[in-house]
Amino acid sequence: MKYLRFFVVALFLVPSISSAATPSAGGFEVTGWIPYWRTATGTADVLPHLSDLTEVNPFVYTLRSDGTFLDNGNLSQEPWLSFLATAKAQKVRVIPTIMTSNSELLHELLSDSAKRIALEDTIVKLVNDNNFDGIDIDFEGKSAADKDNFSLFLKGLYQRMGKKWVMCTIESRTPIESRYFGTTVPPDAEIYANDFVEINKYCDRVRIMAYDQQGIDLRLASQAASSSQLYAPVADPAWVEKVVNVAAQSISRNKILIGVPTYGYEYDVTAYANNEYTYNILWTFNPGYATPIAAQYGITPQRNAAGEMYFSYVPSATSTTPVALGPNSAFLAAAAASQYATQYNSHLNFRLMDWPDAQSVKTKIDLAKRLGVRGISIFKLDGGQDPAIWSVLSGVAGKPVSAGATGSVSLGALTRGLDLGSTGADVRTLQKILNSDTATRVAASGAGSPGNESTYFGPATARAVQKFQVKYGIAKAGNSGYGYVGPSTRMKLNSLLASI
Repeated sequence: MKYLRFFVVALFLVPSISSAATPSAGGFEVTGWIPYWRTATGTADVLPHLSDLTEVNPFVYTLRSDGTFLDNGNLSQEPWLSFLATAKAQKVRVIPTIMTSNSELLHELLSDSAKRIALEDTIVKLVNDNNFDGIDIDFEGKSAADKDNFSLFLKGLYQRMGKKWVMCTIESRTPIESRYFGTTVPPDAEIYANDFVEINKYCDRVRIMAYDQQGIDLRLASQAASSSQLYAPVADPAWVEKVVNVAAQSISRNKILIGVPTYGYEYDVTAYANNEYTYNILWTFNPGYATPIAAQYGITPQRNAAGEMYFSYVPSATSTTPVALGPNSAFLAAAAASQYATQYNSHLNFRLMDWPDAQSVKTKIDLAKRLGVRGISIFKLDGGQDPAIWSVLSGVAGKPVSAGATGSVSLGALTRGLDLGSTGADVRTLQKILNSDTATRVAASGAGSPGNESTYFGPATARAVQKFQVKYGIAKAGNSGYGYVGPSTRMKLNSLLASI
C-alpha cells in the first residue's frame, strides 16, 4: 500500500520546460502499478489488457540503507519475464517504481552529495542493465529540510538518464483554505518537502497521489457534516480537482497524471450526539472483501456523494445473528447511530466500508480529460480491483488530450463543488436540474430560466441552490454549506438527473 502523507503548498507560475525523454504532445495516457505482493494475480490480470495501457509500473523496488535496491518482485524471474517481454512487444512502456517512506534514510542519502550522486548512478545502471524505459521515483515522507536536496537529486538523475524517462510520484496538496477550513492556519502551513517548480523541470511525468483523502479537506468534510453525511472518501472528485489545480500552478498539465485508487477502507466510526462522527481506519481492502460482508448483513451497497460505494453495519457477536443499523443505507445507519447517541447522551460505534468501483474510475477519467491533464495512473492493478475496470479503460488510451478547461462535461453527473462565480457546462446542468422543479427554479424568465440555462453560477443560482437544500433537508441558513453545491447536495442533484 502506498504511504499516506499530506502536504500543503504555495502557488507558483508554470515555466515551460522540455524533458529528457522529449515526450510528444500525444494522447491520453493510462498507466498502472502492479504491486509485488500480488505479482501472480496482478500480471495475469493485466496481461490480456496491455493494449489498454500506455505504461506499466512494477511496484517492486525498495530503497536500502546503502543506496541500493531490494527487488521485492523478482523481476528477473517468471511471471515477470514473460509479462515484461509482452509489454515491450506491444510498445507499452515498462517503468518500475523505486519507493521508500523512510525520512531518515532519504535525508542521509540526499543531503550528502557523494551519496546522492552515487544513488543517481545506481538508478541509471539499474535502468540500462534491465532495458527499462525509465524509472518512477516515489520518495515519500521527505523532510522539508531536504526540499532542495531532492531537487538536486532529480536534476542529476535527469541529466544522467538521457532519453530514458524520469517519472515522479508525489504527494497531493490540498489548498490552504480547504485544508484548514474553520481552523487557524498554522505558521508552517506553506512549508513543504517538494518543490513543484523544480519537479516540473526534471520529471517527464508527474503522478499526483490523489487518494487517501479521508478528512484532509476540512471544507468538504464540514459541508458533509452539516447535512449528517458520513464522509471519509478515498478520493472525492471535488477534492481531486482542487489538488490538480494547485499542482497545475507550477507543473505543466501535459505532464500531470491523476493517481486513481482501486482499493477501499474499513473504518470504525463513533457517532456522538448532534451528528458528530469520528473515523478510525482499520485496514484497506480490495472490493471483493466488501461483497460477502454486505451479503452477510443483507445490505445493498450504495453510491455516496463522493461517487464511491459504501455501506455501514454493526459486527455481530456471531455470524448467525447479523445486526445492521439501517436498511440498505449508510446514511440511515449514521442517522440511527447519531439519534441513539443524542437520546442517551452517549456514543455508538459501527463500521463503515468505502471503496471506489469501475464507475468511480470512469469519473476520474472524465475529470482528467476535462482538466486537460496527461492522463491517469491507477493504484493498483492486482486482480483484486473491480473487474469492470477493464471495460471502462477500453479504448481510452491514446485519445487526444484536450487543452484544459474550467467547465465540466455536458449533462453528466456533477463531480465538483460549485459556488458563486463558478463557470462551466456543469453549471448549466445544475440549473437544468433546479429548473425541473418550480420550487427551486433559478428564474422565471431570461437568463437562467428553463431553456435559457447558462454556464455562470450567479446570485440567482445560489438562491435556487439554497431553496433546493432546504426542500431536501440538506442545509439551511447558518450552515457552512448553505448555497454551496457540496457532496451531499451533489448526491441529491445527481439522483434527479435521469428524470430531466
